[in-house]
Formats: sequence, structure tokens, C-alpha cells
Amino acid sequence: MIKEKVVVITGASSGIGEATALLLAEKGAKIVLGARRVERLEALAARITAVGGEAIYARTDVRKRDDLTHLVKLACEQYGQVDVLLNNAGIGPISPLDELRVEDWEDMIDVNIKGVLYGIAAGLPVFREQGFGHFINIASTSGLTTTPNMAVYSGTKFAVRAISEGLRQEAGDKLRVTIISPGFVKTNFVEAIPNQEIRGELERYRDKEAISPEAIARSIVFAMEQPADVDINEMIVRPTAQA
Repeated sequence: MIKEKVVVITGASSGIGEATALLLAEKGAKIVLGARRVERLEALAARITAVGGEAIYARTDVRKRDDLTHLVKLACEQYGQVDVLLNNAGIGPISPLDELRVEDWEDMIDVNIKGVLYGIAAGLPVFREQGFGHFINIASTSGLTTTPNMAVYSGTKFAVRAISEGLRQEAGDKLRVTIISPGFVKTNFVEAIPNQEIRGELERYRDKEAISPEAIARSIVFAMEQPADVDINEMIVRPTAQA
């Protein structure tokens, strides 16, 4: 059941995070939104409450551990518990390694890996004290296989899968851990790509074959809806046309 569950979402201001927040709110969940763009969070929370849902928000930069701690604390103060922590925030300024875009590499490590770890650090003590909780971590099909120009991004998503699987094995019989590995999704992911040739190629592919963020949101809902003794460990959700 989704109704009345308290769900904390990072990267909630657009894409998969936004789509998931809207779908879960429609099903009666209480949503705690985190992202860097406060104006988008405010607008999203207003959309949810305007149709009778519940949502609160806080500016959250997942590169800062204190921000994740504050977001989870806000959820506990407002709603008394956290049922699900969706570690969704991620970036992908991909480029050939020869371009030596070291700052982009560091940003991907900080957001994609350390952001997930900070989410775990914020949520795990709460889940242990409650005796229940569900981590859902967004990885990628790039965490299953590596291709040219995506070495660092792919490495961060391999790391998310490894960390999540380790967490699952340590979690015991009270906590659940799910990895969602999306294929190509229609988001603003490609806008952050600095290499114009790569960006253009991926934009054409996105416009032709990518799936909607709502497809990933439905997968998240499916994992959440399972009974407490059923843990959907990993789901790969890609476009039918994706090779």
C-alpha cells in the first residue's frame, strides 16, 4: 500500500524525481521533496497540495551531508517517520576521457556516489530505530555495461549498484533495498553534456526512442507496493528500442 507512506525524494525538481512525486502523491503518499532548485520544489509542492495531496520541501544539495540529514529530519518532524528514501539525484556531464574534464568527474562522484552514501547515512539510523524502511536507489543501465565517453558516469553507477547490493546484504529482515536501473529516459540529462557532438547524438536518440519519466515512477511504485517480506532487489527498465 502506498497511502500514508512518507517518501523522501532527492533530485525531486524534475525528471524521474518529479514524476515519482506526482504519482506517489496521487496514490496518497506524503512527499518530502529535496533538490537544489527551490523555486521548482515550491511549484511542485503547490501542484500536489492543490489537488489534495501532501508535500513539503527543503533545498537539498546531495553533495552536502548536512542537507540530507536535514531533509530526513524534516520528514520525521513533520510526519513522525520515513517509509521510503528515494536516492534519485544524479548528473551526467559525459565526455571522452581525453578531454580531461576533471571537475566534471569530481561532480559526478560527489553527486552520484557520495550523494547516495549521504542519503544512506541520513536514513539508515532512522530506519533502524523504526524497525522498517525502504531505500530505493536510482542507478542506470550504464551501471551494467560501459561504453565510450561514459567511463566516469558509468563508474559512478556501477558504484551505486555495488553499494546498494552491499547495503541489502547488511540490512537484515526489516529493511528493504531496491536498485532501479533506467535506460534512456526523456529528461534534461543531455543538456548538461559539454561535448556538442555527443550531446547532439543523444538528443536525437532521446527524441526518437527514450521512455518517459513516468515509466520509471511506475517501477518505483511497483517496488514499494510489495508486502514487507518481499524485496524487489533490482529492476532494469529501458526503452523497447534500446539496444
